[in-house]
Amino acid sequence: MVLINADGLIVGRLASLVARKLLEGDEIIIINAEKAILSGSRLNNITEYRQTYVRGTTEKGPYFPKRPDQILRRTVRGMLPYKTQRGKDAMARLQVYIGTPSEFAGQPAVTLEQASYNRLSSFKYMPLGEVSKLLGAKF
Repeated sequence: MVLINADGLIVGRLASLVARKLLEGDEIIIINAEKAILSGSRLNNITEYRQTYVRGTTEKGPYFPKRPDQILRRTVRGMLPYKTQRGKDAMARLQVYIGTPSEFAGQPAVTLEQASYNRLSSFKYMPLGEVSKLLGAKF
């Protein structure tokens, strides 16, 4: 079991590393999903996620989540062969949480250096929690 703290990690890089570990057979638990970072301009992120959420119909879908833990889970799912049995088993080994649940409060969490952004460089970003709130999520 690997406990990953998503605070300050870029969503796409985090998802790709987690997908690789899931396919290798590891159990992954991600905490603080709302503090993960989306790179890019604020306006571009908001419009992209809003268009993705509004797309489709309520009867047929596609259905896109509003909550940050479910958005991160869906991002990881996009990097897995989720329609095969191997991908379904990999998704079953993934748990994503908003904040830190009490059962994981005392355990040391890993931060992935490959997914973290360089604090010295200045680029545009916004937390995943802000995007979720603008989509209408209540968490």
